[in-house]
Amino acid sequence: MIIKPQDIVVLAKLIAREGDGNWSQFSIAAELCLSPSQINSALKRLVLAGLITPYHPLKKPQPIIQACEEFFIHGLKYVFPAKLGEMARGVRTSYAAPSFKGEISLGSDAVPVWPYGLGEERGAALKPLYSSVPESISKHPDPLFYDLLTLLDAIRSGRAREKQIAVQRLSEILKLKLHKST
Repeated sequence: MIIKPQDIVVLAKLIAREGDGNWSQFSIAAELCLSPSQINSALKRLVLAGLITPYHPLKKPQPIIQACEEFFIHGLKYVFPAKLGEMARGVRTSYAAPSFKGEISLGSDAVPVWPYGLGEERGAALKPLYSSVPESISKHPDPLFYDLLTLLDAIRSGRAREKQIAVQRLSEILKLKLHKST
């Protein structure tokens, strides 16, 4: 069993939707611009990895918040490393995303963006965890989901200060989710 990049995207969506029992594999697939079979396979791999609870007929899988936090902070950058690439049009990510506003001075360097032809920013390309992410963010806005993915990108690709801020913010979000679910 190998975790795939789209599994992390699905996991981030489940965390963003934590407490919202009104989702289905089909609705998540539509929001993430993935197929229902990709969602089903991702859920199976996430259960095997110990990042979500098993699917029961009366209860949908839920993120195991402590395991997610540990994996995001200590494992993600090794499993899915990220590097800035060539200039591209796209959607802001990592330390250039709205969740970092006022925390990081952007200076004159090219900001990291997920390459996306319909994006509004120009910057250094940072390959998203999965290719459908920019389209999903653009077509189905979900601020918490977007924040989670950009924080994960800062952990995967950022410098020390950016990673520190991202880890702190991610931990705060996950702690709120943990308290709501208990």
